[in-house]
Amino acid sequence: MLLALDFGGTKHAAATLAPGKRQWRKSRRVLLPQQVDFSSDWATMRSLIQELLQGAIPTAIGVSFGGPVNAHTGEVRLSHHVPGWENIPLQQMLEAEFNAPTRIDNDANVAALGEHRFGAAQGYDSLLYITVSTGVGSGWILNGYPWRGAQGMAGEFGHVVVDPAGPHCLCGKRGCVERLASGPYIAQQVQEQLKQQPQRGKILRSLVENPLKALTAQQVSQAAAQEDDLAQEAIEAAGRALGVGIGNVANLINPQLFVLGGGVTKAGEQFWEIIRQAACETALPEVNFEIIPAALGDEAPLWGAVALAEELHR
Repeated sequence: MLLALDFGGTKHAAATLAPGKRQWRKSRRVLLPQQVDFSSDWATMRSLIQELLQGAIPTAIGVSFGGPVNAHTGEVRLSHHVPGWENIPLQQMLEAEFNAPTRIDNDANVAALGEHRFGAAQGYDSLLYITVSTGVGSGWILNGYPWRGAQGMAGEFGHVVVDPAGPHCLCGKRGCVERLASGPYIAQQVQEQLKQQPQRGKILRSLVENPLKALTAQQVSQAAAQEDDLAQEAIEAAGRALGVGIGNVANLINPQLFVLGGGVTKAGEQFWEIIRQAACETALPEVNFEIIPAALGDEAPLWGAVALAEELHR
């Protein structure tokens, strides 16, 4: 029995399956409380694992973690969402607790591996998986294997600068892909425009009870589908930022495929057309690539964790 774990920012997931099978024996998800630290976070995952295993010992454990990880040592550098995870030897902790070999990597790398082995990118040797949701992250597969970079930091697509004169990002730079295309920033940008231009966004205002306080990227996308001009501008700006970033990466690395997942990518066909158009305009005419939607959805990190565990099992 293989054990797959996904330490997320807002929820944790765990699942078991038999080696070589493609259907969960058991799977569980749990939402995390708003106030959580390392101790409670770890306790939540331990409880999930114990519920699934019922005292059994897994053959191997694969782990997706939402933050920078040293994949060689199995140490978590930090969590993007939960305080207290700094320099935690998670691989050693799991191996000691559950008596099984364990492999761990960050969530974007693991999701890329999941799509490569079991999802939309099967049969491709080189790809960049990009998730566009609360943030923008990515993971590389090159020559059929994950590529993490010299210090494990490859794949920070969200902080590729596509507009040097653009708005400030939390990382300190201006005009990052994440600042222009992630869900919370799309909503924030539209809220600011609604305040400044009260005559615009009529459809958007009708969809949300108080759009100046409670607005999501999903609602912006819904309004754009109904031809709200302000919402359409926001979706177009996000799509162009992603497309320009993808075109630049295509010129630099020349992968076969870009796989896009995450909630923001559900913004509709117009959004995808803008991404593809901007990417093609940015890339050289001789650089060929595909841009396709992810197939595994929220389970991509879990299936990537299965791939990690299967490598240990062989």
